[in-house]
Order: sequence, then structure tokens, then C-alpha cells
Amino acid sequence: MAIGWLTVLKLVPWGDVIENAPKVASGAKKLWQSVGKKPAVVVPVRPAADVVLGSGPSAVADLQVRVASLEVAVADLHQQMLASSELIQSLANQNTQLIKRVEANRVRTLWLAAWLLVLTVVLVSRL
Repeated sequence: MAIGWLTVLKLVPWGDVIENAPKVASGAKKLWQSVGKKPAVVVPVRPAADVVLGSGPSAVADLQVRVASLEVAVADLHQQMLASSELIQSLANQNTQLIKRVEANRVRTLWLAAWLLVLTVVLVSRL
């Protein structure tokens, strides 16, 4: 069974994998820097029962501050989502290329097995 895997590994387009590896690594690094290094934005959310809406300008100012901080948090999450999507797309493209190569190798192996069977029958019939 190890010989089968060795054959498959030999037929993988390692040039393409190696060529795309820096792009994937760079995407992963960007994603990690944008997600992993930042502390979580904690927006104090008060339950609806605790929120007291006054008619004064301070209540409106408090709401404006909360809305602004939530907008910043949403924009940050959107940027992280875009970075994640780009990385996932790159990995999906590489996975598609690898699957195509594995399928081509499977078909070649079936053809090779068929030819081997035909040659074996011919050789045995000549004996």
C-alpha cells in the first residue's frame, strides 16, 4: 500500500503546489495578523431593560457613541471576513488542482491495470 501512495505523491504537481505556497502562507499570515493579534473588541451591551432613554442630550450622545463603536466593530469583522474568504478561495483552488491530478492518476492507473491484464493474458496464452 505504501508503494501506491508513493506513486501518487510522485505524480502530484509539486511545482504548482510550491508556486502557490507563498500566496497561501501570506494569506494565512495576513489573516492571523488581523484576527489573532488584535484583542477582542468588547462593546458593553446593556440589556434592553437596563437601557434608560432620557430626553436629554447626554442620552443621544451615549447612543451615538454606542452606534459608532458598533460600526467600527462591524467594519473590522467585514475586513476579517474578506481576508478569510480570499484565503479560503486560494485553498479551494489548490484543492481543485490536486483533485484533478488525483483523478487523472486514478484513470491512468486503471488503464495501466487493464494493459497489464491484457499483457498477462497474452503471455500466459503463449506458454
